[in-house]
This record gives sequence, structure tokens and C-alpha cells, in this order.
Amino acid sequence: MKNWWKSGDPWIWLTAASVTISIITVISLLIFISVRGLGHFWPSTIVEAQHIQPNGSTIRIIGEMWDDETVPAARLRDNGIEVEGNWVKRYLIKTGNRDFLGFDFRWINDFELKQQTFPQDLIAVERKEWGNFYGYLKAVKEKNQIIAEGKTAWVELQKRLQRAIEISEKIYAIEKDQIGKINYGLERLRLEQRRLQLNNKLEPAKLASIEQRKAVLNEKFAELNEILGKLYQKINRDSLSAEIMDGRIVDISLAKVIRVYQPNTMSLLDKMQFYLMKVWEFLSEYPREANTEGGIFPAIFGTIIMVLIMSVIVTPFGVIAAIYLHEYAKQGFLTRTIRIAVNNLAGVPSIVYGVFGLGFFIYFIGGNIDQIFFPEALPAPTFGTPGVLWASLTLALLTVPIVIVSTEEGLSRIPSSIREGSLALGATKAETLWHTVLPMASPAMMTGLILAIARAAGEVAPLMLVGVVKLAPSLAIDTYVPFIHLERKFMHLGFHIYDVGFQSPNVEASRPLVYATAFLLVMVIIVLNITAIWIRNRLREQYKTLET
Repeated sequence: MKNWWKSGDPWIWLTAASVTISIITVISLLIFISVRGLGHFWPSTIVEAQHIQPNGSTIRIIGEMWDDETVPAARLRDNGIEVEGNWVKRYLIKTGNRDFLGFDFRWINDFELKQQTFPQDLIAVERKEWGNFYGYLKAVKEKNQIIAEGKTAWVELQKRLQRAIEISEKIYAIEKDQIGKINYGLERLRLEQRRLQLNNKLEPAKLASIEQRKAVLNEKFAELNEILGKLYQKINRDSLSAEIMDGRIVDISLAKVIRVYQPNTMSLLDKMQFYLMKVWEFLSEYPREANTEGGIFPAIFGTIIMVLIMSVIVTPFGVIAAIYLHEYAKQGFLTRTIRIAVNNLAGVPSIVYGVFGLGFFIYFIGGNIDQIFFPEALPAPTFGTPGVLWASLTLALLTVPIVIVSTEEGLSRIPSSIREGSLALGATKAETLWHTVLPMASPAMMTGLILAIARAAGEVAPLMLVGVVKLAPSLAIDTYVPFIHLERKFMHLGFHIYDVGFQSPNVEASRPLVYATAFLLVMVIIVLNITAIWIRNRLREQYKTLET
């Protein structure tokens, strides 16, 4: 046994066990959040059942079996409910119809549900507001007049819903693109006039030109507004009538409907197509309903654009600092102190960087930029407010120690004989550094950069102070000159998880989106780390002969 301990085998087994436990933990986490998150998009069947009330009466329940749990029976007995056994199973049923019933979900005990059925004519209506609707389709109306009812109502509903969706897309295109462009042009003209006023150059010819361009834009706006009025009249024409679980017949305008489907009649292929469509919408569309419905495309875009800008900033500063410290600085007390400071910076809480970014980048630098270059926009700030540029700079400051340390480690691994051989052949120190040393240190540089990207992608605390918001009305890149707007606020996957999970007014509805967004963020970070390892190994093999 003593010889076995001295051989070092126990430590090998301990290391292997630790790595195995870590891998199992990560895989288990991914499986858990993927099942809880991605399973949300699968179309669930709608159940109809009788709910027994405490007084013995029954009411009808219609909804999706959302979740279930087992609770101690003693908890129910404390509330005056007589139950048998020690444990009771209860179900979380999504009844929807929040605008008619007051809430989306309700917990119901197993023994209180009777006569569970799955009628094929139950419909689920996905709406732009108020969440899902469940009920029985009774009729399709046009201007409050019944057009179809009974068996013909479903076919007629699909036709008129497609018409409403097409009109809705036209309205969105006019409001978002054409009217948005007009509003942007009017704001530019207002700032141009304000600039002339500040510079005391209010010449009649220039003012007349501005007023003429305003008149053209206002005329276009009036035309588009008239078209919008007609489109809204068309889209508000049709509605559907449905019976909800308490027996009421209610009307829903098709202008507020995204889709209507009958999950109890869908085949496996239909459900798979529906699932893929919902996943694509989650990745490509904008959020709605306080981020509890719709997609997360702005958060994905904001995360990527921030990380890219941060990478462009952090790479040259981190690499240059590492090169100076290792290749040019005199190795003494001051250099050692700087290295200690760099290592300490890596351990500073990220929120401290956020406070620094808010005070230095936004209030000081951004405020002075507004005073010098954008005085016509004041008191409304342009760069003196949180935005994607300041968030990128803050995260670059946070991650630059990682790049410095990784680059220095790569430089220290290069044998001095390679440098001496290059100098002996007549190359200058700069040429030796550029053509020989840096290519051999590139694996460590790339690893440091990608690890910095992976950390920046998961940071949330500093971003809450320097640019991230709950919902960004516009992306940082669009079709308006100058096309890239680094002063704009943005959405972020990490903050989206925090907002939906802890700030949502409808916790149960938003919980699956928290898991789905977390799974997407974890996958992004894993891909970045795998990419780092692949790049490092590839570059290491490429320059392996030089090292030997």
C-alpha cells in the first residue's frame, strides 16, 4: 500500500474521478435545462375535466397539463382538506384566458380532477397579448355578423386568419420601416436646425430648405397614416367566437391572433413541424408580453455584437501589454508589481467594473463627447448614456488581464535560442518578434482571447449599469446612416434570463423561457471554449517543429 501511494497512482485516480464528476455534472445540467426549456415548444394536448370544489359542486376545467408535483398530505390537512395517505399528487394546469379568468395557471389536486377527456374540437389560440386562449370554436364573424359556424367555422377561420396575418405584416412594414424612416428624417432635420441656431447661421435659404424637406416628409407621413387607417379597418373586420370553460361565449379579434391550432388532432409529424416552427420563432423573432412570449433575437444579436466589439478592443491592448511586459520591460520590482496588479484585476468583482464604466466611460467621456460633437441634441444625451460601445469597453477592461496572462505564458514558452538564432541571422528585435515569436505564441494568444469572449458572454452585473435594457426598440445595426449606432442600448442573453426569471409578472409562463435562454447561453459558451481548444491545438501543431 505504501509503495502504491508513493507511485502517485492515487492522485491519478483522484484527478480522473474529479474530471469525470465535472463532466457528468455539466452534461446533467445541459440535459436538465434543455428538457425543461426546449420541451416548452412541443404542442401539449388540451384536457377537459371536472374540478370538484370544497362544497361538493363541480366546475369545468380546460387547459394544458403544465407540470406536476407530489406534496405532503399534512399540508392539505392543515388547510382543512380531508385526504388519505401521506402524499398527494397535484397538477399545474395552464387554463390560459387571462383576460377572462384573471390568471393563467392553477394548482389542482389529483383527487379533485374527474372525467378527464381530450376533445378533438378544442382549440388553442396564440395571441399577441393576454397569453394563450383555450376553448371551443363556435363561429367566425365579419363585422359582428356570423359568417360560418359549426363544422365550416374551422376552415373559414383559417382563411380569414391568413388574411389578417398578411395585413398585419403590411402594417408592421409601414410602421417599422417607412414611418420609422420618416421619423428618423424629421429628427435629423430638427437637429440640423438646432445646430444652425447654436452656430448663429440661421440663414433664410437654409431654413427654407429645412422646412421644404419637412413638408415632404410630413406629406409622406400623412399618406402612410391614411393607408394605415384603411389597413386597421380591414384587419379589425373579422373575429372568432369561442366558448370558454365557464360557459361564456367570447369574441376575439383576429387582429390579435398569431395562430390557431387543434393540438388534440395533430399527428406526430404535425407536432414536429409545429415544434421546429416554434423553435425558429424563438431564435428569430422579437419578444412580447413582457418578454414572456415571442423570441429572443435582439438578445442574441446584442450579445454577439457586444462580444465582437469587445474582442476588437481587448485583443490589441492585451497582446501589446503582454509583449511589452515580457519582451521590452526591464524585469525588476516595477514589472513584478505590474504583473501582480494585472492578476489582481482578474479577481475584482465585475460589478466594480460596471460602476467604473458608468462613471468614467459614460458620464465623463460620453458626456464630453456630447458637449463637443453633439451639442444640438442636448439635454438629451447621445453618447453620455449607457450603450453598446461603453458596455464593450467595460468588458474589455474586465477581460484584458486574461489576454495579458495567456499571451505572457505563451511568450515564456518560446525558447530563448529561437530569438538568439533570429538575431544572429541579422534580423532586428522587431522582425524577430513579428515573424518568429508572435506566430509561435499565437496559440496562447487565441486561447486567451476566446476565454475572454466566453467570460464576457456570460457577464450580467456590469452590463446592467452600462447599456443593457429589458427591451431595445432598435438594433445597433440598421439601414439608417451611419448604419452602426454604438450609442444605442441593447439586449443581452444573460440579462434576459435575469429579467424573465425574476422580474416577470407571470412567473410560471416565463419559467420555460428562462431554461431555454439559459441553454442557448451555455451552448454559446461551450462552443467558444471548444473553438479555443481547437484553434490552440491547430496552431500548436503548426509551430511544433519550431519549438523542437
